[in-house]
Amino acid sequence: MTPAALLDSPGAFGAVRRGVMIYGVLAALALVAVIVVAGTGHTVNTFMWVRAILLPVLAVPIHRMVLSASRGSRRAFERVSTLSAVMPIAIIGVDLIPGICPPWYAGTQVVCMLPVIGVAVAVRRSDALRDAFPKKS
Repeated sequence: MTPAALLDSPGAFGAVRRGVMIYGVLAALALVAVIVVAGTGHTVNTFMWVRAILLPVLAVPIHRMVLSASRGSRRAFERVSTLSAVMPIAIIGVDLIPGICPPWYAGTQVVCMLPVIGVAVAVRRSDALRDAFPKKS
């Protein structure tokens, strides 16, 4: 089967697309939570604001990369693969630094990263994607 036919097969990028969309929705909900918390007079630090705004915004270019990869772009596929592996480690790792953010916020960030972890698994375990984008020798 050709790489294009593999990518057109049902579900080749389905889990990846869904994971990125769910991540975007969860990240937007985390932003809403920060807005609500700030609106009720609780302390929200600059780190929380920047992260809460940046993460849903990042969902857009990541989604575009997934669409490009689903059309056969090896470069986009490699970027999605790398981002999906690095983002959860970076996001959760920074949240573990004592005093950087409250536990409720760290928890929301962990929940936001769960679909991204699913994307990382999907791009590494899918037979169709491995066949469409074989590792370079």
